[in-house]
Amino acid sequence: MKNSVFIVALFMACLCNAGVLELGQQTEETNNTTRTETCCCCGKAAGNDGSDKPVDPLQSQLQGKIRGNRVAFGAALSDVGNLGPFNTHTTLVYRYVFANTGAYNPTTGIFTTPVRGIYYFSFSGHNASSRPMGLQLMKNGRHMVTVYNHPAGNRFETATNGMVLQLEVGEQVYMSLMANTWILDNMNHHSTFTGFLLFPV
Repeated sequence: MKNSVFIVALFMACLCNAGVLELGQQTEETNNTTRTETCCCCGKAAGNDGSDKPVDPLQSQLQGKIRGNRVAFGAALSDVGNLGPFNTHTTLVYRYVFANTGAYNPTTGIFTTPVRGIYYFSFSGHNASSRPMGLQLMKNGRHMVTVYNHPAGNRFETATNGMVLQLEVGEQVYMSLMANTWILDNMNHHSTFTGFLLFPV
């Protein structure tokens, strides 16, 4: 009995894929330009081009939401040489912009959240290790994550870190150089700050 049911199901699937089995649902727009057909046995939709595509309303809705909320930026300190040390924590301004959909301000160094969602940020810092380097990823004046290079002789070092943050509209994220530390960058863009929206919430 089980074998018979399996054979019937397999036969229907073959007929569906071959286009022999009749489509169970059809919807048409009044101008006859858009037509959606859904197969009664496999749930596939055939587009105007005749190709079969799986129907997933949730995925379609999510993709549409993300397409309307594209947020990303990538920037470097640029050819500034050495910055610091300063006697207080100082906001870093990454002026060399590789890409920016508008939420990052290259004049202030501050990213302002345009869409409520989950974001990913990463950063790198370069320095000569004769002096320390301390970098902090900041959110609304509070540090989230830190990297710190201790003095370790006379060589160049790079430190990196990153974090996923949930942000509300209008919140601010930026990089801070810790007091009494320094950072450097040049035309090779060693010291960078990047961020992008993973998905809205």
